[in-house]
Amino acid sequence: MKSYIGIDLGGTNVRVAKVAEDGTVLAQVKGPSYGQEGPEKVMANLKEMVREIPDWRKCSGIGVGVPGPVNTEEGTMVLSTNLPGFTGYPMAAELSREFGMPAYVDNDANVAGLAEALVGAGKGLKTVFYVTISTGIGGVLVVDGKTVSGKHGFGGEIANIIIDRDREKVNYLNVGAIENEASGTAITRKGKAALPDKEILHAGNVLDLAAAGDEKAKEIVDCMTKDLGQLFATIACVCDPDMFVLGGGMMKSADKFLPAVVANFRAMSHEAVHDTPFVIAELEEPGIVGAAMLPVSHGE
Repeated sequence: MKSYIGIDLGGTNVRVAKVAEDGTVLAQVKGPSYGQEGPEKVMANLKEMVREIPDWRKCSGIGVGVPGPVNTEEGTMVLSTNLPGFTGYPMAAELSREFGMPAYVDNDANVAGLAEALVGAGKGLKTVFYVTISTGIGGVLVVDGKTVSGKHGFGGEIANIIIDRDREKVNYLNVGAIENEASGTAITRKGKAALPDKEILHAGNVLDLAAAGDEKAKEIVDCMTKDLGQLFATIACVCDPDMFVLGGGMMKSADKFLPAVVANFRAMSHEAVHDTPFVIAELEEPGIVGAAMLPVSHGE
């Protein structure tokens, strides 16, 4: 069975793993990424970590998941807010040259979705749309085992999709952008504003209060489920996937909101797509596994 090097590169930490083509993690090393110190430091660190992987020379390719949109044709980041200096940096070419094997780079949400499509909840399906609902909201369309990143690397960047133009302006995103209305960060923000007498540390607190019957919390959650239902209905209009796979921290409380999201999706979508299954992501390490799946998706 073939094996691959997967790199999960963040602004603070990095993990490098050897992964079998069936998604099994065979070996792993982790450490600081030195992400704020520039490409030279980051890349030197990455190369050293790859060489710590047992029998790395026997691997068939390298894949890297990074925080931000990627030009997948060039193997470069288009926007590197969390990794200063990496916009346009030839990361894939550098790794390929260093280790003598093909290397690929993609957005971290994209590779997580790729992992779920190839060896996780969506295994065997032609078209999978993966959505992560956590601090933010991200997504990726996977067709025939390949992520659809688009010309500019923004394919699947659903955070800025507008679900209501009459909401408040929050940050640089569009007014009414789904990330500012239904992410974990958004629900926490709304909970703190509406429930000043309650301890709201995270979105789960609001979901718990709603489940217990708190009317203000219920209003927040009802709005969230309608917003997410509209988001999924919009996505279905564009690509009509075989399955929606949902990941991210909010899925820990899926029982408290996902049924209502599905009901709202059906209320706002064409009858033909009402049977689209919504499945919770099943992999424990989708980021590192998905990075390693990038060479697989390119036929390596």
